[in-house]
Amino acid sequence: MTARHTTILRALLAGRTLDSDDATALMDLVMSGEVDDASFGAIFATLHARGETVDELAGFAESMRRHVIAAPAPADAIDTCGTGGDDAGTFNVSTCAAFVVAGTGAAVAKHGNRAVSSSCGSADVLEALGGRLETSAEHVEATFDRARFAFLFAPSFHPSMRHAIGPRRAMGVRTAFNFLGPITNPAGVRRQVVGVSDPAIAERIALVLHRLGVERALVVHGHDGLDELTIAGSSVVHDVSSRGIRCFDIAPEDAGLTRASLTEIRGGDARHNARLLRAVLDGSQRGAPRDVVLLNAAAGVVVAGGADTIAEGAALAARAIDDGAALDQLERWIAAANEEVAA
Repeated sequence: MTARHTTILRALLAGRTLDSDDATALMDLVMSGEVDDASFGAIFATLHARGETVDELAGFAESMRRHVIAAPAPADAIDTCGTGGDDAGTFNVSTCAAFVVAGTGAAVAKHGNRAVSSSCGSADVLEALGGRLETSAEHVEATFDRARFAFLFAPSFHPSMRHAIGPRRAMGVRTAFNFLGPITNPAGVRRQVVGVSDPAIAERIALVLHRLGVERALVVHGHDGLDELTIAGSSVVHDVSSRGIRCFDIAPEDAGLTRASLTEIRGGDARHNARLLRAVLDGSQRGAPRDVVLLNAAAGVVVAGGADTIAEGAALAARAIDDGAALDQLERWIAAANEEVAA
């Protein structure tokens, strides 16, 4: 008998798309370890080359949400996450922005992992900053009692994803899993900022989030290809709410910030990025790195309900850095993360 994933692969190679039920069934097979590495690579490379559909992404997300270990978090918690794959080599902007958003008073349940398609993932930079990554669902609530930031390390909450780690690393390119991380947060956040490097996929992610019932999400794409709001030019924003999806462009000047080249926000390895991230949070790093963080933190403040516009959000983000609140959230999270290990 032909394995179901082989039947699905043949359908994809014949040019057909999957409906949401077939996509869910495929991801269930991946999560249970029933898809061999060669078939995994062929399936997800084919999807990548053609471009994943809304039905496929929604079906994948439904499966992954069923397999996740739920993490308790405040009902109004948000996430800030880029999908990676832009090959821009920037430092960990969304991770830095998450601490700034927490510094404005919002709760942030940051979902992340080690680098797969980039040189330094959110987990890599947070570990370099001195925080321990592995945490239990039980400890997340205690972390939120101590800080307004918790890091949800994907392998701890998506144990079934272990079957995809090897083939994903072997492929070394962007796959559907880059897009699924931000929409399968273990805390079930209903407010989030999602950065996407592909403009066509950005629109699809917005449609998927609307289908999945988010309260508010900003799906952003820099017109220069950045999977963040860029300071090198304008970005497109898909504003998702229960009312539908509104699309508009935004530029750094709209938030009172100055345009700069992407070379000015270039990152490096985990240690380099950790130093830069801390320097932005402690206020010693000005210029482009601070500005790109302010711009993206502003989007987080908006989805959290702390501001109505990106300009207002950027002003609140700047205040959170300047009064030390953003750095305080980093220090509180490091202490809470290491406290669990000691216990």
